[in-house]
Amino acid sequence: MTRENGRGFHFGLEAEFLLVDAETFLPLWHRDLTFRELNDVLESIPLDGLPALDGLELEAPHRKLMPFVVEGYHIPDPQFRPIDILPKGVEIRTPISPSVESCLESMRVLYGRMQEALAGRGYRAVTLSYHPTEDHFEGPQNKRRHDYWQWAMQVMLTYGPDINVSLPPDLTARLDIEDLSAKVNYYAPALTALSLASPLHKGGLWEIRGRVGKSVRTYRRSVIAPAIEVHLEEAGRLEFKTFDMPFRLEDFGCYLLTWLALVLDDGLQGRASNQTRVYDLGAVARFGLEAEAVRERAAAVLDRAPGVLSSWGFDPAPLETFRRRLETNRLPADDIIELYRRHRSLPAVLRHLADATAPEAVGPEDHRGRRREEPSFMKPFHRKEISS
Repeated sequence: MTRENGRGFHFGLEAEFLLVDAETFLPLWHRDLTFRELNDVLESIPLDGLPALDGLELEAPHRKLMPFVVEGYHIPDPQFRPIDILPKGVEIRTPISPSVESCLESMRVLYGRMQEALAGRGYRAVTLSYHPTEDHFEGPQNKRRHDYWQWAMQVMLTYGPDINVSLPPDLTARLDIEDLSAKVNYYAPALTALSLASPLHKGGLWEIRGRVGKSVRTYRRSVIAPAIEVHLEEAGRLEFKTFDMPFRLEDFGCYLLTWLALVLDDGLQGRASNQTRVYDLGAVARFGLEAEAVRERAAAVLDRAPGVLSSWGFDPAPLETFRRRLETNRLPADDIIELYRRHRSLPAVLRHLADATAPEAVGPEDHRGRRREEPSFMKPFHRKEISS
């Protein structure tokens, strides 16, 4: 099906959320949750005032088409048809949107309604890309292919966003998928570095080879998971998968525009293999912007992106978020690391992250790329105090 609007671009977001106890902020997992209960919560969320759900698919064992799903490990029948889910959390899937702004507004509304519904059952959703206390999962084989089964078990521990962009049909027809994949292999690790926000592991900070790493999710998933998925049969949907989950909803606008700029920019010359991408993502997960060649590659995309996006009628201002991180060398992971060192309490950190993601914290000015003050959850104490 070809979807048309004024410019022919379309956007969508998929975002997975960890669940915590609303009072203690202790992280929850499949041992604490059931598909039936969570699905009942999600089915109760009103959908009035939302765009049509075109493009969303009903995934068994869910019974109702909605922009929410229970995320987790599918338990199959003998024919590998899913009949139950061991939950790891929940996911929001925005309806297809004709603009970045309307896509962000859908995410904001859906997130607020989901949190309200979850609160009624004593839960709260938190944006964090790796389960902060669990590190291993085994389940019965639920995929015919062995490698798919192994990955299904690994993703029980990870939470991530999928950033979806569809180009106008004439641009989709001209896409060279092999070349796009090679371009993504070269630049994606550097852009992913700007999103890193997963330094928590086994109840504390993720330490590897004598230092605290920036993203255990990126480190674990890079070996087997794809950087992009191309769905030409779905109106040319291009899905970018390596960003970490942001704990500010407005950062999704930066994610959408960065991915769009990378797709549209024919002037970027870097190309790399899948193996190089895996190696680079492993280094990025540990060292962030200090990894080899990362700053230069990120700057190459960000320097050109305003001109590329403006030529297609998009406002590049939200990219100031990534530009500021590149200039200051400070990533969301650094905020989380400081929070943990300040409080020495995982529940306290999870509470701060949940508060930072609250819909009321996102105002129109945030979507226009204005320079933000330090995160609201950092204000009760000074950076100098934290560093000591």
